[in-house]
Amino acid sequence: MPLRIADSHNDLLLACKHQHERGRVDPFGDNWLPALRAGGVVLQVLPIFTEEQFVGEGALRRTLEIISLAREIATVHAADVAIVEEAGELDDVINSGRIALILAIEGAEPIGSSISMFETFWRLGVRLASLTWNRRTLMADGIAETATHGRLTSLGVEAVAEMNRVGMLVDISHLSAPGVAHLSEIASAPYIASHSSCRAICEHPRNLTDEQIAAVADSGGFVGMNAFGPFISSVDPSIDRFVDHVEHAISVAGGDRVAIGADFIDDLVAQVDPILGRQLLVRREDLSMIENFKAPPHYPELADELVARLGDVQAEAITGGNMIQFFRDNLPEDP
Repeated sequence: MPLRIADSHNDLLLACKHQHERGRVDPFGDNWLPALRAGGVVLQVLPIFTEEQFVGEGALRRTLEIISLAREIATVHAADVAIVEEAGELDDVINSGRIALILAIEGAEPIGSSISMFETFWRLGVRLASLTWNRRTLMADGIAETATHGRLTSLGVEAVAEMNRVGMLVDISHLSAPGVAHLSEIASAPYIASHSSCRAICEHPRNLTDEQIAAVADSGGFVGMNAFGPFISSVDPSIDRFVDHVEHAISVAGGDRVAIGADFIDDLVAQVDPILGRQLLVRREDLSMIENFKAPPHYPELADELVARLGDVQAEAITGGNMIQFFRDNLPEDP
């Protein structure tokens, strides 16, 4: 029986937004829904990322537009997907054969300095958020700003308290190392790393140290292994090497605190002209990928390798069980 797939990071909403702006009526139905189905995805977290050209006052408007697009997708494809906001909805959606979608914000640019916006986004269905992408926000430094050695700002401390109050989950992927350490000191609820792999296996600043992985697990959160080539190996990224990261994370965090946050950027670059770090990425061939694991339809190949290395029970936990259980436990209860 195919393994269920839960993925904590896929930027498909950004891809759909760009395709809409280029005249495509239903890019989700044309491209992403068939891909998710082919991969056996039953739960997909959908981050909303602020592109370089919208940083500043444009961030809030752009984020609201993409939330609106997510709602439109869920309406048009109601037979296949549903946005999940409460714990009681999760199993109902998955058991009905639909794909559960959970909305997230990647980087606090749309919040600006207005902490009250967390509750606004909560009311709009957003259930997790990170304080940064790679760059600096008013709340913290991203991983690309490590020379500052900055912890969370006073606003960032307020933000964590407010997110904990309303129930919004904090995501530490992209947060600077001092920021992660600071968060671990003040968080009163579980937090996650939605798309980060292991520094012990591949020395990349976007990967997590064993200490950081253990802190996430100790909080009650999970670490989603990222499949982007440079995070997996500087020499030869492969599914086998990806599973090395999974095995190492299990050895540090435990078998119930590791999941998948694949971050399939190849599909994104195929449909978008992303500006990352002020550089326009237009040559897919310049990006290092795992050749047979760079899109949702490749999940069965990963599942086969996980079963071979870890056995059926642990493989199912990694591909879907751990994340599904986490959201059962940490989404709000039905009113």
